Amino acid sequence: MRVGVPREIKDGEFRVALTPAGAASLECEVVVEPGAGEAAGFPDDDYVARGAKLGAAWECELVVKVKELQEPEYRRPRRGQTVFGFQHFAPHPGLLDAALASGATFIAFETVGQSGGSLPILAPMSAIAGRLAVQAGAWCLQRQNGGSGVLLPGLDGVPAGTVVILGAGNVGSNALAVAHGMGAEVRVFASTEKRFPALRKRFPGVTFQTGKPGVTQADLVIGAVLTPGQMSPKLVSRDMLRRMRRGSALVDVGIDQGGIAETSRPTSHSDPVYIEEGVVHYCVPNMPSACARTASLALERAVLPFVKLLMNEEISAQLKTGIQVRAGKVTHEQLARDTKRPYSPL
Repeated sequence: MRVGVPREIKDGEFRVALTPAGAASLECEVVVEPGAGEAAGFPDDDYVARGAKLGAAWECELVVKVKELQEPEYRRPRRGQTVFGFQHFAPHPGLLDAALASGATFIAFETVGQSGGSLPILAPMSAIAGRLAVQAGAWCLQRQNGGSGVLLPGLDGVPAGTVVILGAGNVGSNALAVAHGMGAEVRVFASTEKRFPALRKRFPGVTFQTGKPGVTQADLVIGAVLTPGQMSPKLVSRDMLRRMRRGSALVDVGIDQGGIAETSRPTSHSDPVYIEEGVVHYCVPNMPSACARTASLALERAVLPFVKLLMNEEISAQLKTGIQVRAGKVTHEQLARDTKRPYSPL
């Protein structure tokens, strides 16, 4: 089996799915599209020095990439081929149509391990996105970006800003660590109290609540709710945003799956924000790409064991939950439900 590593073409996507060291660890032919790792600090010469070939990655039987297909890539996959990467089909009907028409197998990073709840590939990217969310929010609050001019840590005699985090999972807990560490006032809302006891021990002084989120007094709201393989729940209404102070900020980490606010729509690293209802929205779907080298190394560490299984044509229980489309059929139950497509169990 040949493994292909294409160059990402999504706006602002600088990550690469396999580094030169990762490619060298595979006992097979690895074909890297020229320039695939350049933006993450892995030049073509490093791949060649580690035994990879430069060429047409999409001609390989297994294609390992980072982001979902972009429109120019819709016709690249073919029957009998496996595409392993983030897929995010639910918010993009045209993307799902293209995947079904190709006849290829699509395995989604974001639902590998879903049945056990571990999500080993998604987890490191969620951690990075959570940490970046506070940085992005602090940047949005600066006046030149349309923000209210609040400094989240505050200053002696000046109160700190208020950060409201919706979700206490991987994204939320990492956002909490950064916000608490910088001295902001932090409130965390979640649907259950399951994670609260452990978080209370780590982060004294933080308010933890269940039920309807209170965002009207927030300077920064971070949407950190994820239900693997499902569309993001709409937790923040337009009316709630309208009642926030003008210049407050919303960082919607759940935008890959549709976003947690009624006003959220995808942006990009080249054009990251817009203002609606007086609130600065940051809704970049590929946030970890801002730290492309760190993110690529973390992603590869999680992905490599599964690539090796696929090379040996082994489908573990964790991999099985990642198979969302196969031979023109939707094979993931929640995806079928969200997109109103027929469900075909594996």
